[in-house]
Amino acid sequence: MPVTDRGLEDAILELLGKRAPGASVCPSDVARAVHRQAGEGWRELMEPVRRAAARLAARGQVEITQHGAPVDPARARGPLRIRRPA
Repeated sequence: MPVTDRGLEDAILELLGKRAPGASVCPSDVARAVHRQAGEGWRELMEPVRRAAARLAARGQVEITQHGAPVDPARARGPLRIRRPA
């Protein structure tokens, strides 16, 4: 099953829906979950997951954070987390 932009966005929201309010997910959590379903290498999905998270953030559906503080996904470098807005 091919990985789509919408599928990645749905996977992010699905994983967040399984977490406690205020909890976050790592993009690698999403990539691994999609990898198991699609059979693609999870590392190759990391950048597409980050782009999917950025689209969701632009629509106000999630926040991208580093060290617990919201960041601009276009400027974020290094490890980040994804969470639902407070």
